[in-house]
Amino acid sequence: MGHQEARGPLAGLRVVELAGIGPGPFAAMLLADMGADVIRIDRPAGGTDVMPPEFDTLRRGRRSVVLDLRTPDGVRAALDLAERADVLIEGYRPGVAERLGLGPEACWERNPRLVYGRMTGWGQDGPLASTAGHDIAYLAITGALHAIGRHGEPPSVPLNVVGDFGGGSMYLVMGVLAALFEAARSGRGQVVDAAIVDGAASLTTMMHGMLAAGVWRDDRGVNLLDSGVPWYDVYQTADGQWMAAGPLEHKFYAEFLTLLGLDPGEWDRGDPHTWPALRERIAAAFATRTRDEWTKIFTGSDACVAPVLSLTEAASHPHLAARGTFVEVAGVRQPAAAPRFSRTPSAVQGPPARPGTHTREALADWGVPGVDSLIESGAAIQN
Repeated sequence: MGHQEARGPLAGLRVVELAGIGPGPFAAMLLADMGADVIRIDRPAGGTDVMPPEFDTLRRGRRSVVLDLRTPDGVRAALDLAERADVLIEGYRPGVAERLGLGPEACWERNPRLVYGRMTGWGQDGPLASTAGHDIAYLAITGALHAIGRHGEPPSVPLNVVGDFGGGSMYLVMGVLAALFEAARSGRGQVVDAAIVDGAASLTTMMHGMLAAGVWRDDRGVNLLDSGVPWYDVYQTADGQWMAAGPLEHKFYAEFLTLLGLDPGEWDRGDPHTWPALRERIAAAFATRTRDEWTKIFTGSDACVAPVLSLTEAASHPHLAARGTFVEVAGVRQPAAAPRFSRTPSAVQGPPARPGTHTREALADWGVPGVDSLIESGAAIQN
């Protein structure tokens, strides 16, 4: 799985990833999917693994080197890698990388062009910067968590896709690529401070505009896109499954009602007082057929209706199957690389590596000196 085999628009880009959990690894995975040669610096035995490495799809497509960063030689080897890299990604609490001797200034002494990506929940500064946290807390203070859920019910926890991966990893990758663009002109790297609170807040930009315009209420389940209207919601089918309906535009709404067996002329949506009755009528209609029956009725229409599939079912959906949206790598089904490029296609570059699998190979490949002595001293570990 050496970088010479990689393909994608980032082929030739060298990235050092200081191992962490969640959004940092996902950002490194995205870069690897796009062809970057990513070396993940794992810690010696121990750590916070929650599953066997071969199933940890966030680690896919890159090589693993184990370095003991408690040793001067281990830190030197990490700096040797940073000297040869275009990007470094770390997800420690603020100040930890500096205490290890791997902070931005130490890396820039070796490599002034290095883009230094920092992934945290709270950010590099602010009153909470030094405290622990997880996705749910970052979403909580941004207003995003409050906005998600049904009216009169508790906020709904939206997995960690909104905070960790949407507000975190995606903004880190975007920031790193922007800083690389700038570094190509200035010759100087910079810190990319990717804070999940900043990214999650950014994702709510449209809602803030609508709030200011008076067309969004600062409550959940009472608005256009949060189940507040009957034509943007999920409905249970005869077999206990669900359909998702979202015909926002008038012509799509008319088609939706027609296929559902309702009269568009009878169910005008202009008067909010009629919405409770409309919601009941839509629910009663959906309850008359199974999810698969409704799927056949709505497929190919402009009614903006789709079956609610489970994670297991999703890969078999005809549209996703035709696009190859899911792939199987080393026996593990997982989402394919995204987005897609017409001339330099991305791809999952390989399965997750066990920590230390590539220590000798990757260090030598990047030209780090004294690999044998690093391994002999225990500063680097080949597994």
